[in-house]
Amino acid sequence: MNAKYEKIKEIMEKELSCSAHNLDHVLRVHNLCIELAKYERDVDFDVLIPAALLHDIARVKESQDKTGEIDHAVLGSILAEEILNDLNYKKEKIEGIKHCIIAHRFRSGNEPQTIEAKILFDADKLDAIGSVGIARSFMLAGQFGQSLSRKDELNDYLTQNTSENGRLKDVSKHSPMIEYEVKFKEIPEKLHTQKAKEIGTDRLKFMDEYFKRLTLEIEGIR
Repeated sequence: MNAKYEKIKEIMEKELSCSAHNLDHVLRVHNLCIELAKYERDVDFDVLIPAALLHDIARVKESQDKTGEIDHAVLGSILAEEILNDLNYKKEKIEGIKHCIIAHRFRSGNEPQTIEAKILFDADKLDAIGSVGIARSFMLAGQFGQSLSRKDELNDYLTQNTSENGRLKDVSKHSPMIEYEVKFKEIPEKLHTQKAKEIGTDRLKFMDEYFKRLTLEIEGIR
């Protein structure tokens, strides 16, 4: 990494404390971005790499927000601009990076428009599925005292524990299995790049087999 990237990495290490959204996640997304970019044309790495490193800059602030009003993608684009200005990035690069960050989240309502934004979106979502996704979901489950599986009918649970903006009312009532059923299953079809779709399909297949096996073991069948 060059000097600017190392500085951004240092800033991120101080900002991130959530077990599933820590510097390890950021670096995995960074690596996935580089891999996906190999299969695309005209990728601006001066936009893609800083965006990958900064995409979760406001994640902890969102997690600590009790009002549910903070969107880490939106706030992250603002915080990133301040950091990038301090590092003397050109305005056009900053705007490209901000778009990547604000568009990397499902719920932000901002569709990725550039190839860099599409790659970052895909890389971030890929890190939520497969074996890494399973590990991350159970890290969060342990952090918040969640059960292995859901105890209520899915629709009843969603009605009772999901607010209008899609955020959970009580994280402790959630579970990795619910996250898989509600969110993870849909990821591959929402990806933008062909290579990401291929990786996503493979990762989801592994995840599907895992949760089927987990269900059988919970029920004492296997």
